[in-house]
Amino acid sequence: MTTPESGTARVPLQDNARLSVYWDNHLRDAFEESARFIYPPMIEASLAHVYMLSTQGVLPQERGRQLLTGLLELWSRTENGTQEFPFDGSVEDPYYFLEQQLANACGISTSELDVQLARSRNDLDAGAFRMVLRRQLLDQADLVVQTAADAAQLAREHAESVIIGFTHRRPAQPTTMGHVLAGLSEALLSQAQEMLSIYAELNVSPLGSAAFAGTDLPIDSDLVGDLLGFDSSFTSSYEAVVGAEHFMRLAGAHGRITATGARWARVLLEWMTFRWVETPTAYTQGSSIMPQKKNPVVLEHMVSMAGATAADMAATFANIGSAWYEDSNNATTDVQKHLWRSGERVGRFVRMMDGLLTNFRVLELPSAEQIVKSGATTTAVAEALAAQGLPWRGAHHIVGDLVRVADPTQWTSEDVTSAFDRANIPATDALVAITLAAGANPALVLERPQLGGPGTKAVITTANRATSLATTFAAELRARRTHLDDTRERLIKLTSDVVENNRW
Repeated sequence: MTTPESGTARVPLQDNARLSVYWDNHLRDAFEESARFIYPPMIEASLAHVYMLSTQGVLPQERGRQLLTGLLELWSRTENGTQEFPFDGSVEDPYYFLEQQLANACGISTSELDVQLARSRNDLDAGAFRMVLRRQLLDQADLVVQTAADAAQLAREHAESVIIGFTHRRPAQPTTMGHVLAGLSEALLSQAQEMLSIYAELNVSPLGSAAFAGTDLPIDSDLVGDLLGFDSSFTSSYEAVVGAEHFMRLAGAHGRITATGARWARVLLEWMTFRWVETPTAYTQGSSIMPQKKNPVVLEHMVSMAGATAADMAATFANIGSAWYEDSNNATTDVQKHLWRSGERVGRFVRMMDGLLTNFRVLELPSAEQIVKSGATTTAVAEALAAQGLPWRGAHHIVGDLVRVADPTQWTSEDVTSAFDRANIPATDALVAITLAAGANPALVLERPQLGGPGTKAVITTANRATSLATTFAAELRARRTHLDDTRERLIKLTSDVVENNRW
């Protein structure tokens, strides 16, 4: 087509002229993005649904058997990898593709299908989404728990590796690598615990809700849910279809995992820069011009990946927040791509994070002199003076004054006496000696008894608790995965027995 004004050809609005503008620019893309995810659980859900319809007397058993035969053929194709998902414009979405494939497998026309009797795309989509996300969540949680366990093991190994702890990017106080790693393990386990809670919310079956108001037919929603490994069925058919709480919680968990990992990546990058720990070659790239460079760019990529995950999280919340509290693509279908994408990214992110932990090697820890010189032990000096009866603010003022004069390794008796004088506090020989000695040994931090602190025993206690919790969580995740696998195997055997032996 040419425009009358210019005579130039118009830019085409379709890549495929056989499709409408809408179908070519959205439905095709949505189909190609989603079919590989939701087609298999749609088949699985349809097996349970048809079996239930026939056992309830809603669908004649012979027709049910015919449908199960076709569905098992489709299931076999998904299992052996022969199922393809071409978008040729004959159907608009994965559900109608399923009907098309099922009719062909059964040797009937789509007008003869009963698979959608007492069911809507609404509850089928809602169920398929949950089935996809629950397995993805288990995969992600496995990695998070494993990483937490590895961090805890490193914490035990480095419970006495004294370093300079930072706040606001400035030297703050002595701590240990073990103290930091034990804290990281605790953060990861908090995320794992949240993921188990999200799984419980995800693993509620919406199937049987139909469009949102159920059906007049005598279906058994609990049976369908049980056959598919759901822990329970909906209590509100409306929320079962229109609800998005589980989507927002999962998006938030993805954001948490990568945000915490990105923060750790920045600290680890600094430790590598200080040469406290090795920069593992397998996680680096070289420079095209500078031969000495060994750039740990993986850590930069992890920070960027956290940003991308935050963007998917924001998109999920924005989509849901723009929707009515009723069935709409904004709050359900259209957020799946963000969850699938961020979930896949979380998997890659945590694998790299755990890989860096398993390649963690100490090179050269800061010396006691370097730690003292940084000013990291000055809090201990102020506390020692306060323990002698000086008001805390006065002790704090004296030490701060001294730091402004020189780094602690350079302090003299005269410097200390002058600082006391400027604070209008009498300087006894004992107080001067305490001021010079209290911050001289950073390793004293290892003796701190407070639970959760950097003391050796405290770090090991925290790490042991983390290991125990990781073991518990790992077992819970295995149990959930085993339940899903066993339930699927039972469904396939149950429906195969119907097809092969006509045994209901």
